[in-house]
Amino acid sequence: MSRFRVWAPAAARVDLEVEGERHALRPEGAGWWAAELPGAGPGTRYRFSVDGGEPRPDPRSPWQPDGVHGPSATVDHAAFPWSDGGFRPPALADGVVYELHVGTFTPAGTFEAAIERLGHLVDLGVTHVELMPVAAFPGVRGWGYDGVDLFAPHTPYGGPDGLKRLVDACHARGLAVLLDVVYNHLGPSGNYLGVFGPYFTDRYATPWGQAINLDGPGSDEVRAFFIANARAWIRDYHFDGLRLDAVHALVDLSAVHFLEELSASVDALAAELGRPVALIAESDLNDPRLVRSRDAGGYGLAAAWSDDFHHALHAILSGEVTGYYEDFGHVEHLAKAITRGLVYDGVHSAHRRRRHGRSFHGVSGHALVGFVQNHDQIGNRARGDRLGHLVDADAAKVAGAILLLSPLVPLLFQGQEWASSSPFPYVTDHDEPELGRAVREGRQREFAAFGWRPEQIPDPQAPETFDSARLDWDERERPPHAEMLAFYRELLRLRRETPALRDGRFDRADVRFDERAGWLTVERGAVLLAAQLRDAPARIPLPGGPWQIRLASRADLRDDGEALPVKGRACAVLARAAAVRS
Repeated sequence: MSRFRVWAPAAARVDLEVEGERHALRPEGAGWWAAELPGAGPGTRYRFSVDGGEPRPDPRSPWQPDGVHGPSATVDHAAFPWSDGGFRPPALADGVVYELHVGTFTPAGTFEAAIERLGHLVDLGVTHVELMPVAAFPGVRGWGYDGVDLFAPHTPYGGPDGLKRLVDACHARGLAVLLDVVYNHLGPSGNYLGVFGPYFTDRYATPWGQAINLDGPGSDEVRAFFIANARAWIRDYHFDGLRLDAVHALVDLSAVHFLEELSASVDALAAELGRPVALIAESDLNDPRLVRSRDAGGYGLAAAWSDDFHHALHAILSGEVTGYYEDFGHVEHLAKAITRGLVYDGVHSAHRRRRHGRSFHGVSGHALVGFVQNHDQIGNRARGDRLGHLVDADAAKVAGAILLLSPLVPLLFQGQEWASSSPFPYVTDHDEPELGRAVREGRQREFAAFGWRPEQIPDPQAPETFDSARLDWDERERPPHAEMLAFYRELLRLRRETPALRDGRFDRADVRFDERAGWLTVERGAVLLAAQLRDAPARIPLPGGPWQIRLASRADLRDDGEALPVKGRACAVLARAAAVRS
């Protein structure tokens, strides 16, 4: 026997449809309807009809085996044979996060296929695997940010059991697992939440569609819905944390912000389960309230992404200074990102034409995630260009060294470690011709302002666009990819074996730079990074030596005891001679 419940506060009648037969649900109060159905067990297909309308999937559907427009199916989460009872996730403070997209990570694009590549991640030295959204979305191909059944793992990836096997396999190899979740909007196709209740509001707007109703009439149950979703991923799928997409679009004027309520609930669940759980926010507000404790008036999240760190590094290496990159492009910006985590912390932004952000003073580097590449910064480009498509291998090595030797928690994007040649363009798979055309034309309009012609922009709906993003694992063994992989492995080993590189102390990162010459040094404990950021010769001073080179981006780099002469973009990681001898 299975129990079925759904929230539909304005309905006069709600029916449960199973195998073509409808069963009336009884009201339980507060807008909830329920019924128990003898004979229903795991895998039972069902839908709900509100006031005699077209049957729709359950808003809390645990599985959509026939796609987002089909019936929901029940799942017995207690039946899965977990083997991770003794697993404890590595601390995020000591972590290196690896973001991957299940559909393009392997040729097969499934949870099961991803398991076969976990050995590579362990050998590389990462500690946390971050999955891009896996909640059911339209079609087969996509990024997952247009998900509509938030409790249901995408069936083409492998469904509920496939996801559980992947998480269990990660834990068996000592890898923590984070999941990217999207609570700021839902996709346009298969989005039936509005049929059931006031999940959306027209008081606010988002760039992606209707805003979520977090502070209007009926919002208590809407908030509870998203909090229940977060708890379900952690409880039923054993995730060790969640990455919260674009939380600046979660407009909530309540006295207790949704994020504060969410973090309190997740912390309570973590205490109940006896294991830590991390919530990580993406936000463009540069607001320290995200990571300050709830006792100190913050939201109590574990960390937030630092776009400033990426922008500062990308602009100076790529030379791009249009759009939001116009606020960056100087070595001074990068130095500030390394020593404070952010650049715009209450200072004037030319791009925004106003002051932006607030100081993160007193916040540890462990509360900020830094990156050179991620799905957004690659995929939101016209062709999905990676950094390696824009700069040479020497500059890409400089970027990796600065990231992995910074006080921030580093994040790598799939294939970054070997300078993957695969782009990561935006992709969709909408069945509705009108919607597919709207997405395609929207991309063309977006990039027309940058001089791109329509035929130059990959069609998001085309299967070949998706196929181009699949990683080519064989290229890891070929030059120049093998050399980049060896460089990243050594950087990660150095970070893992050097406590000072993991202390998160901004005040202990001694950064020196020369804006005109273009060089920068970062001293952390007994390790010194010397990097030339511009394609010009430089003589980089080596303060407080003697130093000895441990790792260099080019084989010809040699110091003369007092400086590191370089020609063009290059970097070297040096250790104090005494530390090397010991």
